[in-house]
Parts: sequence; C-alpha cells; structure tokens
Amino acid sequence: MNKLLSQIKSPKALRQLEPEQLSLLASEIRDFILDVISVKPGHLGASLGVVELSIAIHYYFNTPDDLLIWDVGHQSYPHKLLTGRQDIFDTLRQLNGISGFPTREESEYDAFGTGHSSTSISAITGMALANQLKNKSSKHVAVIGDASIVSGMAFEGLNHLGDTDLDVLIILNDNNIAIDPAVGALQKYFNNQKINSNAFFEALGFHYRGIEDGHNIEGLLNAFKALKKVSGPKILHISTIKGKGFEHAEKNQVLWHAPGKFNKSTGEIVASKKPFSFANAIGNILIDLFNKNPETVAITPAMPTGSGLVELMLKHPKRVWDVGIAEQHAVTLGAGLATQGLKPFVVIYSTFLQRAYDQLIHDVAIQNLPVVFLIDRAGISGSDGATHHGYFDMAYLNPIPNLTITAPANAKELQELIHLSVEAKNPWAIRYPKGAVKLTDDFFEPTKFGKAKTVKKGKDIAILSTGHIASEIHEAVQSLNVSWYHFPFVKPIDQNRVLEIFNDYKTILTYEEGVIKGGFGYAILDLAATNDYKGKIILHGYPEEFITHGTVEELSKALGLDADSIREEIELYL
Repeated sequence: MNKLLSQIKSPKALRQLEPEQLSLLASEIRDFILDVISVKPGHLGASLGVVELSIAIHYYFNTPDDLLIWDVGHQSYPHKLLTGRQDIFDTLRQLNGISGFPTREESEYDAFGTGHSSTSISAITGMALANQLKNKSSKHVAVIGDASIVSGMAFEGLNHLGDTDLDVLIILNDNNIAIDPAVGALQKYFNNQKINSNAFFEALGFHYRGIEDGHNIEGLLNAFKALKKVSGPKILHISTIKGKGFEHAEKNQVLWHAPGKFNKSTGEIVASKKPFSFANAIGNILIDLFNKNPETVAITPAMPTGSGLVELMLKHPKRVWDVGIAEQHAVTLGAGLATQGLKPFVVIYSTFLQRAYDQLIHDVAIQNLPVVFLIDRAGISGSDGATHHGYFDMAYLNPIPNLTITAPANAKELQELIHLSVEAKNPWAIRYPKGAVKLTDDFFEPTKFGKAKTVKKGKDIAILSTGHIASEIHEAVQSLNVSWYHFPFVKPIDQNRVLEIFNDYKTILTYEEGVIKGGFGYAILDLAATNDYKGKIILHGYPEEFITHGTVEELSKALGLDADSIREEIELYL
C-alpha cells in the first residue's frame, strides 16, 4: 500500500518519479487522505479535488524556492503530504498536531497562511514584487477557487497584478462550489461563457489559458510548460470536481466538505447525535420572526449551512441572500436595506466580521442604522484554530458608538435579544458560540434592555459573567457560597447593578468568552476606576495571544475556562 507515496518525503523525491507514475501516486494520496480523515475528521472534499493539481505543481515547479499559495487552505492536504508531513498527518487539527491550513510556522513549503479566503493574489503579488526588487528568479503560483476569486480583495489584487510585468501564475480552480454552492454573476459567467472567459481576464492584463482538466496531470504539466514561455501575469483556468475519486463526496459536495467520521468502504457517516446548537436556534427563531414580520430580511456571506439559514432560505427565498465570500458587501448591503425601512440581520461568523470592520463603523454605526449582527462562532471555534476562533469581537466592537452589544447564555435569551433588537433604532450585535446550548430555556428571568440578572446570592465573592460561559459557571458554583450575576448586555453595561456589586463585595471575578483586553471585564474595570472602587477585580477570558487548534473542551480547560478550573479558581479566593 502507498508504495510511491511512502517514498515522497519532499517534492525533490516527487520529481524523481516518471510522469507515468504520477496517476498511481494520485490514487495513493486519495486513499491516504480517506484513511485518515475517516477517523480524524477534517476538510475532505476540497482536498480530494486538487490531488492531481498538487502533484503537478510540486512536480513541475521548484518549491519551496518557487513560492506557492493555496487559497483557501481547505484544499491543502495533498500539499502537506507531498511536503514532508505524511508521518504526522494523523495529528491534523488536533491539539499539538499540525494545522488544517497552511501555516508559515509549520513548513517552509507553506509560503503564506491561508485560513480565510481571497488573500492569495495580493500576497503573491507582494512576494513577486519583493523578489523583483531582489533580482531573484523565483516563480510565483497562487491557487484560488472560483468562490474565492469573487471577493473584493481578490479583485483588488487582480487590478494591481494585471498592471504589472510580474512573473505570477494564478491558477483558477473552478469547481462551482465553496462550502455551499457558489453564487453570483461571475460564477454564472464562468459556467455559461467558459469559452470566452479569456476576454474577462485579458481585459485586466492577464495572459489567459483554459479551461484545462484539473484532473489530467499530463495536461497540467503541458500547460505549465507553455505558460513558462509567457512573460507577465498569467491565469490558468482549470476545472475540477470537489470530492473527486470518492463517489459519495462527489454526489453530495456540501455534506462531504467536512463530514466528520465516516466508513471509507461504505460511505456511511458515523452517526452521532448532534446537540441543539445556537445555529439551530437562530434558524428556528428567524423562521418564526420572518413569518410574523414582513420587514425582516437576512444576509450571509457564503455561510447558509453553517449559520443555520438553509430552511429559512427555502421558506423565504426572496428575503434571504447568500452574497458569497463578500463580507464587506454583506455589511453595507445590510446598511442599504436598513435605510429603506427593512430590518436586516447580517448572520456572520465572528472571525469573518473582522474583514468588514470599516463597513461596520463607516456604513452602519456612523449613520446609526438598525442592522442586527448575529455573530456566530464567537469564542473558541475548535479544530480550525487561530484563523477561525472568534474572540476579538467584544473588544473591537466595544469602542464603536451607537452599537448595542449582547451575549446570550441560552436559546431563550437569544430569542429575547433578537426580539428586542427588532424594535431598536440603532445597530445591534448578538454574539453566540459554536456548539451545543447547554442551559435550559427557563434558567434565567426574562431579559430587559440593558439589565443584568441575579442568578445566585451568596457572600464574600461576586461572579460577573456574560454569554454562554454561564453554563460552565452554573456547574462550578453549585456548592459554593458566592453570588453570581449574568450580564446579557455588554454595552450598555448595567451600571446601577455594577455599582451595587461594588458596594457589597470586596472581591469580584469576571468571566467571558472573549479576549480580556477591551472586553466585558475591561468595562467593569472602567467603572471601578471612575467610581474609586477599592476592592479586587480578577478578569478571566482569553489571553492576548493567538490560540491554537484543538477541541473546544481541550482549549477551554487549557485556558482555565471549564467548570472544574473555574471552581478551583473561585475556591482560591474564598
């Protein structure tokens, strides 16, 4: 088994193979990926779709001297196997294991980290400019998907690169799907006008070649050879099938993007009871709300499945828009809708909202438009790691005028906050984590605007928390004689309640699922400073560092934010 693959410890060894051996190597790579990912879940379909392309690139180009970027990194597994990471591939996306994405710290063959999409053209242009200034003869290759290239940032890169004489090859990997099916006018153009795609790119200053079969290694090598003779920036347009070589993944590309554990032989996905999540709750709440309120609309940037919007889109197709990988457009589209009296919900992952920060300030907050941001994956997101964790949002949202910031502890509170936001005349942010809703719906008293909730009364110590970390605190404080206050509103903070707490307690511990600096705890510290509080305040949340990949449970324990760690910490102060 894997007779060829086991010999490939680097691309240098790959280049010793005869061309006729490469198809067999492709088959071995697919088997290897299926063997590992069937028991160590990861991103499957995207990587299966670029096996031949990965082989052809490393066979033809002199990597790592020739620079290669994968955009987005979901498709980098064959690349990792060809660049010395076979022996540790089964640690993929696990704590202390290798990343699911290219990372510069992991390998010299990972020229640029790509956890988010649409960055490769700008990055490879920068690399080529640097090497031109240094008189280096390196080649520069970026692989970008048809869903990623529609992003505004990709167009900015194309606009610059097309106006240069840089030796850069952009490989457009066209498979007609991102995580969900690709959308937009450019996608339709690629599908319906394939013969004439050269007109689009050549108008931007690129030499165009396509469409090549991305699963034909010989054809790819011939294309690389022909394009080597062409000066300036080039586009190689290829067609691939996401999930190629595994029938089940080809037939249901959305499901098999990241299927979890599965039986490689039968294609049966290992059944696991999925707990009720905040994304599930969002879907249910919005369906009910849309049925009652015709002015509600929703927008998502390429995340309808992950954000729980699929059923809502089916029931209200004219009021829900997937705008593709275009976060900036999603936010300003929401602003435009709000100016005309509609109530837009921008449903977006925390890590992706970072990409539209200026639009949030300039287009929404300055104009005080009532756009509601439903911020999914807030906090630790798990095995995708630093690029996908969403723990900066409270800190970067807190300073923005006009913006209300909330963090529900359970589904009922989420529903109450959404209904309050519908009546608001200003922008709102409602942040919630990935994963199960652990607290029951009747756990808290009803939510009132700007008000904190007294959950437990005790003595000596006050615990102040916001968001879903309430589930861990609830477990931690069961046997402890402490007081606990839950704050669904981070901004405006319930100042009256905080001042009462200052009067009653000399020790305060705050807990949040966000970076400490600038977050909920800092708001408490600010009030303490302005009101001359003399007691002790200890803040708990995420440190000012980029947190690695691992399960949510593993990372929460390592950060001291699981129930056992919280209980032990509180006991130190009792």
